[in-house]
Amino acid sequence: MKQLVAMLTFCVCLVAGLQARSTTLPVSCGNDKIQFDVKTQKNQPAPAPPAEGKSQIVFIQFVDRNLGCWSCGSPTSRVGMDGAWVGAIQGSSWFDLDVTPGKHHLCADWQSAFGTLKKKVGMAEFVAEPGKTYYFEVKMTLKAYVSGDSSDVDRDLNFAQLSEDEGKYRMKASALAVSTPRK
Repeated sequence: MKQLVAMLTFCVCLVAGLQARSTTLPVSCGNDKIQFDVKTQKNQPAPAPPAEGKSQIVFIQFVDRNLGCWSCGSPTSRVGMDGAWVGAIQGSSWFDLDVTPGKHHLCADWQSAFGTLKKKVGMAEFVAEPGKTYYFEVKMTLKAYVSGDSSDVDRDLNFAQLSEDEGKYRMKASALAVSTPRK
């Protein structure tokens, strides 16, 4: 009996340790405990050019879903830069940020309490030049499927830099995201 209890205790500790390690975020992200509330505003104008001596980044989220997944909700992703969260986007939306020129490390993850979704992390790095605007897309994919008597949803996250034309087009088709950290 003591061996069974010891073995169960060991297994629980092993699983907890693996779960903790699997949700560790890259250093380009932010503190995993920080979550955001997001509100979107449709038909907003494009942002003004970056401030003098600054660069601008526009983060755009695109949600790709199949017909079976229209009830999957509006996913939220957090965006980090150089080790701190800078905002969040929900559904098909965007936000912009003025930054200092130089090299930056970016991160996007699926804001979720589910450990499996927390593993969905995208990263990028780039060198910002003064006066330029850069566009990055967080593409969230939701695909519902039925297999036998059960159904499930596959979820994925991709993070990539867009061309200026693609970025401007995606912004026009999206709402402005205004995010605030939860207290």
